[in-house]
Amino acid sequence: MNYRHAYHAGNFADVVKHAILARMLVYLGQKDAPFRVIDTHAGIGVYDLGSVEAGKTGEWHAGIGRLLDARLEPKAAELLAPYLETVAACRALYDLPLGYPGSPEIARHLARAQDRLIFIEKHPTDARRLRERMEHDRRAKVIELDGWTGLKAYVPPVERRGLVLIDPPFEEQGEFDRLAALLSAAWKKWPSGVYAAWYPLKDKSQASAFRATLSRSEIRKVLCIELQVNDRDDSREFSGTGLAVVNPPWPLFEECQTMLPALASILRQGNRAPYRCEWLTGET
Repeated sequence: MNYRHAYHAGNFADVVKHAILARMLVYLGQKDAPFRVIDTHAGIGVYDLGSVEAGKTGEWHAGIGRLLDARLEPKAAELLAPYLETVAACRALYDLPLGYPGSPEIARHLARAQDRLIFIEKHPTDARRLRERMEHDRRAKVIELDGWTGLKAYVPPVERRGLVLIDPPFEEQGEFDRLAALLSAAWKKWPSGVYAAWYPLKDKSQASAFRATLSRSEIRKVLCIELQVNDRDDSREFSGTGLAVVNPPWPLFEECQTMLPALASILRQGNRAPYRCEWLTGET
């Protein structure tokens, strides 16, 4: 799977992932103590949905484009507000009518003065662009490094509170196995941290094996959140998105019972958009 993100920014997978990311950051900010965000595959931070790259796929129209045009029930609107407010703030800050915030911009918008942000990006050009965007924010540090190496090197943070977003491009074979192994290793080093590991629902047998691996792991609390935009069984099609969340904020499970049905209704591309929110380990 080739997932160069400039072509896919704002698609259905981003909507689900970033809406949940925003909820977790909101809860981290409810305690006075500082927290740290570690983003292992950060990208460039901000994307222009009017760019040539985004125009080649047009995926954002079926993602953030639909959500911005949708009428939401009050409870869903309340839960999605931090994410949607970040989209609006990004467009105003960068004077981009079709701007879209990647995970670094979402983290920067929702972090407080006492919090710290580490953004890891392997590609030199992307790392440079992200560094230019973040250079005036003293909370943020951009590191040009392989994300998997960064995951091993930067946990645990000195704050002992925080969130690690692991959002690999899934361009190589064995990424599911690698993700499961390194997630378990990071948890052993920092068992109280919140981890959000993204994965695609394309080859559903691989996703199923990944879930099974996590359910057998030593990690004590893992919440699985998935949404497919159609119910077709085609292993060649990228039709769904998943997040394995370790140590999720306690309200997240209940909030997903509201957000996922709303997002499924808005983002579906067929007759049905199946979703799940279930504990792989821990609470039931």
